[in-house]
Amino acid sequence: MIYKWILNNIKGDRWIWFIALSLSILSLLVVYSATGSLAYQKMQGNTEYYLFKHFFLILLSFVAMWFTHKIDYKYFSKLSKISLYACIPLLLFTWKFGLNINDASRWINIPILNQAFQPSDLAKLSLIVYLSSYLSKHQMDIKNIKETLIFPLIWISVICLLIALTNFSSSVLLFVTSIILLFISRVPIKYLTLLLVSFIIAGSIAIFIGQRGQTVISRFENFIENKEIPFQLKQAYIAVSTGGLFGKGPGKSNQKNFLPQSYSDFIYAIIIEEYGLVTGLFVLILYLLLLYRGLVTLMRSERAFGGLLSAGLSFALVIQAIINMCVVVGLLPVTGLTLPLISMGGTSQLFTGITLGIILSVSRYNEDENNNNLVYDKII
Repeated sequence: MIYKWILNNIKGDRWIWFIALSLSILSLLVVYSATGSLAYQKMQGNTEYYLFKHFFLILLSFVAMWFTHKIDYKYFSKLSKISLYACIPLLLFTWKFGLNINDASRWINIPILNQAFQPSDLAKLSLIVYLSSYLSKHQMDIKNIKETLIFPLIWISVICLLIALTNFSSSVLLFVTSIILLFISRVPIKYLTLLLVSFIIAGSIAIFIGQRGQTVISRFENFIENKEIPFQLKQAYIAVSTGGLFGKGPGKSNQKNFLPQSYSDFIYAIIIEEYGLVTGLFVLILYLLLLYRGLVTLMRSERAFGGLLSAGLSFALVIQAIINMCVVVGLLPVTGLTLPLISMGGTSQLFTGITLGIILSVSRYNEDENNNNLVYDKII
C-alpha cells in the first residue's frame, strides 16, 4: 500500500529524493548534538527543543518539495519577474530596517508566524528562474546585447548589489551561478567579462555603503596574509583534526560547546568530529551526486527552460555546500553561507525544499515526455 502510494505520488529523479532524505536524517542527528547544551541553558533543561523545531522545518521543507514537484515548472516562469520586482523593496527594507543579527540585517520578522524571513533566499530563487526562462526564449539571438542581453545583465547587477549590502557571500554565490547559466546558454565571453566588471563595481559600492564591508575586507586580508586565524576557525580545525577517520561517535563532540554557529555555518566540522572523515567525504559525494543528477535532468530535457532551470538551481545548491565545506577546512575565507539540507535554519530550509521541488518537477516532466513518446512510437 505504502509502496504503491510512493510510486503514484513521488515522481521525478529518485536519486534526488534519496539525497535529500539522507542529508536530512544526518542533519537531525548532528543538529540535536550541536544544540543540546544550548537548549538546556535557554529552555530550562528541555534539550529536545531545537531538535523538534528543526524536525518541523525539515518536514515543512519536504511538504514544500512534494507540492512543488507536482506543479508544472513552466508556471514558475510567469511568477519569477513579478517576484523580482517584489524583491527590490524587500531587500532595501531589510537593509535599513531588518532584524540585526551579528551586525547584519538579513532578516524580516513575519509577525503572525513569529518567524524570521530572509528575502535574499527569495531573490536568489527568483533570479535563477527568471534567467533560465529569459535565456531559453532568446536562444536564437543570444549574442545581441542591445536587444537580448541587456535585461538579464541589469537584473543580475541590481539583485546582486542589493543582496551584497547585507550578505556579500550570498551575492557572490548568486553571481557565480548566473555566470554559469549565461555560459551554458552560449553567451559570448566578452559579455560575461562586461558583467564581471559591473559586479566588481557593484561589489565595491556594497562594501563601501553596506553593513559588512569592513568584515569582508578583514576576512580576506586574514585569509590571504594568514595573520590571524579567527576563533571559530580555530575551533573548527580542532573538531576536524580530532575526528579521525571514523569520528568520536554520535553526540560525543567536544567542540560543539566552544564553536560558534556549530549548528549552522560550521556544522560540517561537527559532522567530521562525530562521524569522521569518511562521513565527511560521503556528504561531499552526495552533493556532487546531486549536481550530477541535476545535469542529467539538463541533458534529458527537451525544453531549454527546463534544462537551464535544473542546471542553475543544482549549481546554486552544490556551490553553496562546497563553499561551506571549504571554509570549515580552511580553503576559503569565513562566510555566512550555511550547508544546504543539513544546517539548522528557518525559511532557508523551506526555500531549499522548493528549489529541489522545481528540479524534480523538471525531471518529472522529462519522464512524462519520454513515456508519451514511447507510447506514441508503439502506436505507430
